Amino acid sequence: MKYRVELAATAKADIREKTQWLRDQVSAAMADQWLEGLQKAIQALEKQPLRCPLAAENDKFPQEIRELLYGRRKRNKHRIIFEIIDDAVYVLYIRHSAQDELQP
Repeated sequence: MKYRVELAATAKADIREKTQWLRDQVSAAMADQWLEGLQKAIQALEKQPLRCPLAAENDKFPQEIRELLYGRRKRNKHRIIFEIIDDAVYVLYIRHSAQDELQP
């Protein structure tokens, strides 16, 4: 089964913020590379999103939330936090792995 992947406004804002930070602090090339890799990781959720583990915060929310880790090095990992409803995957947030857990 192929799932439809949609980005919430919060996820889009997270992506814009991180991309701009990379452009300002590192380089435009690094920002573009990060964004391209992130987009590929998000698109991979079209197939088998249930393979991803439940997010650490899952028990704090009424709906089931899962996460997909993106990044090569431990300090550069990001969590793609999403929920699955019927045949759709809704990406809710993109958070750095060092950030605190989400609160309801």
